[in-house]
Amino acid sequence: MQSILLSTAYFPPISLMAAVLQSERVVIEMHETYPKQTFRNRCNIATSSGILSLTVPVKRVNGNHTKTCDIQIDNSGNWQLLHWRSIITAYNKSPYFLYYRDLFEPVLFKNKDLLVDLNGELLNTIFKALQINTIKPFNTNNFEVKPGIADLRNSFHPKKNSYEAVTPEFPRYIQVFDENNGFKPDLSILDLIFNLGPATNQYLANLKLCIKI
Repeated sequence: MQSILLSTAYFPPISLMAAVLQSERVVIEMHETYPKQTFRNRCNIATSSGILSLTVPVKRVNGNHTKTCDIQIDNSGNWQLLHWRSIITAYNKSPYFLYYRDLFEPVLFKNKDLLVDLNGELLNTIFKALQINTIKPFNTNNFEVKPGIADLRNSFHPKKNSYEAVTPEFPRYIQVFDENNGFKPDLSILDLIFNLGPATNQYLANLKLCIKI
């Protein structure tokens, strides 16, 4: 068990959630310069056509120098409805979708102004779904290049085939479309929750993560 520093994430990937559950203390980075095309505002789900990336539209109020804590959500469109319809299409035949949908749906449809507020409430909802009440993440007060704890801010990335500081191994579990598309590892935590339900915690606890400090 150790302390880790993570980026904020929208419906985080399974590997990131495993790191959260296997750590003693979790800190979320708020003051980095916001990078594009990461899990900070997107997640991957499994559909009949393969992996689908759901992206929250955002506005960088200070251009390329905008801090993550200042990133605004662009609520001018109907992105929440599009995301929820995609989630329903992907998981309405999963064993536990009906059991958990009422937890996530109202949170997703709240018109949050800031990305970190949305992600924070979604993370708390994930904890509620998994009945976890011992983990209370902290937010950073400033940016540190060398934070003094395991720095995993850029270790979970949708565009990279390998992880910079974490080496995960993903045991196979039954997914809705795996007969047609094969097993898809490290999707959004939603995939694990809707398919495994109460067994999600044990899967995350058993997931082997080699974290390099």
